[in-house]
Amino acid sequence: MQNISRRDFGRLALASAVAGAGVSAGVFPALAQSANPIRIGFSMSLSGGLAGNGRAALAAQQIWASDVNAKGGLLGRPVQLVFYDDQTSGGQVPAIYTKLLDVDKVDLVTSPYATAMIAPAMPVVMQRQMCFVTILGAGVNTTFKYDRHFNMNVVGDNMKETFAKGFLDIAGTLEPKPRSIAILAVDNDFAQRAAESARFLARQRGMRVVYDRSYPPSTVDFTPTMRAVQAARPDLIYIASYPPDSNGILRAASELRISAQMFGGGMVGPQLAAFQAQLGPILNNLVNWDIFSVEPTMNFPGVAEFLTKYREVAAKEQTDVLGNYIPPYAYAQMQVVEQAVKRVGKIDQAALAADMHSQVFDTIIGPVTFSSTGEWAHERNLLVQFQGITDGDLERYKRPGAKVILYPPNLKSGTPRAPYGTPA
Repeated sequence: MQNISRRDFGRLALASAVAGAGVSAGVFPALAQSANPIRIGFSMSLSGGLAGNGRAALAAQQIWASDVNAKGGLLGRPVQLVFYDDQTSGGQVPAIYTKLLDVDKVDLVTSPYATAMIAPAMPVVMQRQMCFVTILGAGVNTTFKYDRHFNMNVVGDNMKETFAKGFLDIAGTLEPKPRSIAILAVDNDFAQRAAESARFLARQRGMRVVYDRSYPPSTVDFTPTMRAVQAARPDLIYIASYPPDSNGILRAASELRISAQMFGGGMVGPQLAAFQAQLGPILNNLVNWDIFSVEPTMNFPGVAEFLTKYREVAAKEQTDVLGNYIPPYAYAQMQVVEQAVKRVGKIDQAALAADMHSQVFDTIIGPVTFSSTGEWAHERNLLVQFQGITDGDLERYKRPGAKVILYPPNLKSGTPRAPYGTPA
């Protein structure tokens, strides 16, 4: 994933032509068919490096639209989703949102998935004074300070002091007490923020940082890098990476037989079914950041029903077959929009933003409240551990026990196993 500079943010209409437009309306009951639809527009990565998550998010949003329309729509009007493929290119995003708002005349906008896709949309959205519910951005609004931005992300307001806390808290329960840590991060905004948190909290606890490096997103061969990590002999190995490099890092670690009391941290990729099927036992004992697991402690009202619906359509849509990562949050993203519109009773951007700042939202991933910056008022970074993984069979991930929650304490469903790489 590329970094997006502040200059890029301002290129509102200079992106090349967009491709892959789509409209999804779901089921229109008789009551809503005669009314003008409420049109919700967004871009989504349906091709390129983030397509796996983008297609999964879209499938969840389409399920939401179908559910809402089956109940009569919003304000007596059917809901219609208008979306374009941003091809995992931040350069495409400004033109898409300009078209959605100036040509398609959508009533509401939501965001694509991920920090580097959300950030380029912000200037367009801000210029039009739209309410903007985003999903899994990391500190996007730190720069813009836009009071109509609301982010569906467990990270919360203070990523530096909270993101790596769970990883280090779990490490503090191990014997012998770990004294050193290696930190490796891809050179993009999310990963660098994750690495900053690990670095800050490790030093705060008196831990030696024996290796601390970044690598470019274009890196393909991770064997030399992981040899250097291994040579530093750290007790803990903290990795902040995106899907393509997560795969390469884990395979290199396995081939080199790297061992540490804990390995993982902020890797994006192991949350996905494709990774779990491909890597199998390489994931065993990995301790990693996550946002959802099918553990009893996260069996919020409605989430099991949603996952059943999602898994029925996932194969046809050629997307993540389990839905244990972004899909529940994408559905919840739209529930936030739905509940605010119902309470306000009309499409009024200022009133919707005021509602989102002041209300609690009941969603399939639990109750959500937003802070003054539009982040979650209460962070909920999960640290999970893969346990008992012997092969790539995905059926185990539909049941508790394969990806146990170690942190936070109120959602904990298992105890840590160490070191990384021991047999299942």
